[in-house]
Amino acid sequence: MSKSIGVCATCLRDQDIKREEPLFNAHIRSRQIFGLPTAVPRAMGRKSVQCSICGANCYIGEGEWGWCGLRKNENGKIKHISNKREGVLKYYLDPHITNCCNAWFCPARTGGGYPKHAIRKDGEIGYYNLALFLFGCSFNCLFCQNWEHKAIQRGQKVSADELVDLTLSNDRITCWCWFGGSPEPQLPFAINASRKVREEISETRVLRICFEWNGDGRWRLVEKAGMLAFESGGNVKFDFKAWTPSIHLALTGRDNNVVKQNIRRLHELFVARGDRGHQTLGVTTLLVPYYVDENEVELIARFLSELDELIPYSLLVFHPAFKMVDLPVTPLKQVVCAFRKAKKYLKNVSVGNLHLLGYRSMSEFLRKAVN
Repeated sequence: MSKSIGVCATCLRDQDIKREEPLFNAHIRSRQIFGLPTAVPRAMGRKSVQCSICGANCYIGEGEWGWCGLRKNENGKIKHISNKREGVLKYYLDPHITNCCNAWFCPARTGGGYPKHAIRKDGEIGYYNLALFLFGCSFNCLFCQNWEHKAIQRGQKVSADELVDLTLSNDRITCWCWFGGSPEPQLPFAINASRKVREEISETRVLRICFEWNGDGRWRLVEKAGMLAFESGGNVKFDFKAWTPSIHLALTGRDNNVVKQNIRRLHELFVARGDRGHQTLGVTTLLVPYYVDENEVELIARFLSELDELIPYSLLVFHPAFKMVDLPVTPLKQVVCAFRKAKKYLKNVSVGNLHLLGYRSMSEFLRKAVN
């Protein structure tokens, strides 16, 4: 087990974890460092205000900050550091084919949807993804591998116009990818900027809009973001942390009810709109050693298969980060067992970060470790 949690997966499965228990001390300490609220605000006073951007559903008291650190209650009104016109982020050009977790089925690699949604049939070498790293998150993962998103003050104020102008001036940019942190706390900005660039680019130009998130957004925003991805040829990646409520809560500080609902609803929305020849919805799970094991993966894979056994599912090898540096890289046995469980239910299963185990490709992993 990790010292940051102090409880093993077996014990977590056997008890109903409550937020006031000692295992949440690591969550509290990890947020204090960055000046973030140590619990989701639940103020119910006369001047408290509700924020309805993400699943945290904060009720922010006078003078307090919301869970994400991007919104504050000033005199009974929410002050937004991030709004529709300006976001808090950093961005850079990421050469195709990128290390995106969905790259193994994305049009940038496969040519799916060519010529409407891909420049080439054989991969977009020489083109770029505009990587948009948003600060803030609705979860507090103790294993976060992009934990710098918590330092909100380090993010730059960037306007939607700046991103649009950059993209219009560089026809080698073929997709936008919103990630972080997680886009949920800044979805109003991401949606507005994405709509704006879609309106201003040439109708014949390929520009996919993609979202990598934990899936904890409010449906009214998730639906809008999902349709931007669908219509542009992009995709949406859910990072499904764990299935068992107590394990998910211990690892992330939040529950996964909204995540499950959003996966189901987005899948139904995409199916209703028809198939474009490539997948729009993908799911990943980070194999946190000894916590997110084959049991968790089997439950997630079964849930996904009930929606569609063709949903792409990627298992990611863990490396020590943030507050769980006392754990090793995911043991090979855990990876193989999880892969086999996922394949019982789903047709399209991949493993990412295989270089951490010494494998150069998925085919080598299958040949040497699985078969």
